Amino acid sequence: MNDGTHHAPFFLIGPTAVGKTAVALEFARRLDAEIVSADSMQVYRGMDIGTAKPDAAERATVAHHMIDVVEVTEQFDVARYVALANASIADIQRRGKTPFIVGGTGLYLRALTEGLSKAPDADPTLRAGLEAMGRERVLEELRYVDSEAAERIGPHNFRRLVRALEICRLTGRKSSDLRREWDRSRLPLMHGLERDRADLYARCDARVEAMFRAGLVDEVRSLLPRGLAKNTTARQALGYKEVITHLGGEATLEETIALVRTRTR
Repeated sequence: MNDGTHHAPFFLIGPTAVGKTAVALEFARRLDAEIVSADSMQVYRGMDIGTAKPDAAERATVAHHMIDVVEVTEQFDVARYVALANASIADIQRRGKTPFIVGGTGLYLRALTEGLSKAPDADPTLRAGLEAMGRERVLEELRYVDSEAAERIGPHNFRRLVRALEICRLTGRKSSDLRREWDRSRLPLMHGLERDRADLYARCDARVEAMFRAGLVDEVRSLLPRGLAKNTTARQALGYKEVITHLGGEATLEETIALVRTRTR
């Protein structure tokens, strides 16, 4: 990461629905900054409502980067994110502005600040087999071979559970051990947002309700012919995965909303 002293990147992190967008917009205006998204799903074009992308007015007020980068049919990984984000950061700095990185996805933030880990590339065949095992079996095996990773990831992020177990199978080592080997000497100053848990949960619930009112189901329906369900990464996005299941007739809308609400917390 380019960390020039005159316009060093400014990081803002926090959980879903904590209020990062509003704070980022306000500070970006004050700092003459441009926002670099560190959200792994905002890179996909058309996945707007469920990823809570900034709207057109917000993007007109402050320049945003790493949003709408690829189609939903394209695979996108952390290495590609780091390469493109670093290019955006360097360009912002060359123009005399401050890069304001807002996240988002912990893996992307760590890779951007600490460098890529020694984890192996994805193995499509192995990954497909792990995904076919289902959430419960993957979580059970990961708890056995790398309980630390299982605890850190939690039971709801199936994509990350699969990746952690994939690393264990490919390397014979714990993904949590590889994670600790990353060089943490270059960590920048990060500014985090927090809220009282009850307040945060209420905001999460309100956000989920707002997304469904705004047309999340129709958005997912429109993305299916464009290949959303075939993309092993994009289809796992919170909200989209559950709506795909709903559109397949496996859950009612009420059940889907309740499940997304639970997994958003």
